[in-house]
Amino acid sequence: MTHSIKLQLSDGSTVQAIDLAIKDLVIAGWTGRDTEALEKHIAELEAIGVPRPATVPCFYRVSAALLTGSHEIQSSGPDSSGEVEFVLYGSDQGMLIGIGSDHTDRRVETYDVTVSKQMCFKPVSPTVWRLDDVLPHWDELILRSWAVVGGERRLYQEGPVTVMRTPADLIFRWTGGDETLPNGAAMFCGTLAVHGGIAAADRFELELFDPVLKRSIQHAYDIVPLPFDS
Repeated sequence: MTHSIKLQLSDGSTVQAIDLAIKDLVIAGWTGRDTEALEKHIAELEAIGVPRPATVPCFYRVSAALLTGSHEIQSSGPDSSGEVEFVLYGSDQGMLIGIGSDHTDRRVETYDVTVSKQMCFKPVSPTVWRLDDVLPHWDELILRSWAVVGGERRLYQEGPVTVMRTPADLIFRWTGGDETLPNGAAMFCGTLAVHGGIAAADRFELELFDPVLKRSIQHAYDIVPLPFDS
């Protein structure tokens, strides 16, 4: 079973519309290179009741149908939140990179992390770049996110992609030996610690900034909680 998603491949001067048929969606977790920063993120999740992982990194398989380029998602109740990640795609155009949010039901996460990953849509940016275009200056790329609550926008996350393991490292670990994703696979690649603790928001905004080529990928989405009878 595949899920088609429409993307726009940008090289800075031209934009090409492409349809990607995704059959494998992977959420890489606990991908931090810096053990201190990784421990901080684990502690953030422990603070809201999420058990410590047995091994790091780990890889969760979820339904490809959860991928969406929409600017609005619905969630079951008020206890979900997003987190910015760079997202890799295997395609017949080569390896592509965009951004996304591993939006997660934090209530479910406290008793079953794997199920929580399956509970929410995974918003992604329609815009993607060729991974080869940014690999020469990979260490310069910056991830950011903002949470909007009651009309107030605050910086939620910010840091370099080097906080996470490299694309080649993560792909090698998931595939068991390759450094390129197979055509039709997409991988969320881990996130940063947050400012002020993990929290729900009305709107979530995310960015991947390339200071060398002076361009950004941006995306934003609103969260609409559905009535939840506990």
